[in-house]
Amino acid sequence: MDSSSAEIINRLKSLNDLSNEDQLLISKCTLARERAYVPYSNFKVGAALRCDDGTIFSGCNVENSSYGLAICAESTAIVKAVSEGRTKFTTIAIAASNNDKFVSPCGACRQILNEFNNPNNDMIVYLYQPGGSDVVITSVSELLPLDFKLI
Repeated sequence: MDSSSAEIINRLKSLNDLSNEDQLLISKCTLARERAYVPYSNFKVGAALRCDDGTIFSGCNVENSSYGLAICAESTAIVKAVSEGRTKFTTIAIAASNNDKFVSPCGACRQILNEFNNPNNDMIVYLYQPGGSDVVITSVSELLPLDFKLI
């Protein structure tokens, strides 16, 4: 077992061991995944973002025939929340699967999540494979060490 596989195993938690609120978040990101518009890659991703007031915004990836115009699920959820006046987030859940491996946010989404991350109250990130029984638990700071902010 390589070190990255061992690290993932150490971060695994049974879905049933999560709080009801976190199980709902996983459910919402899984539902959002089913709404993904992915005619080119068929790589569906869903995200559900919890605000500090408990409100949840979900998003899916949306592709475009001009590939660079595609938008990721995590970005969709954040844009929806910000457009509704929310900028403080506690948790994001992401549902995707790639050859039975957990999928984490791309580099651009890590930076977007970091823009709204409070290092004193690091945003929790749940990675979920639809139909699975486990989640990987990490945080924005762990996904983007040595982060960049203009503050």
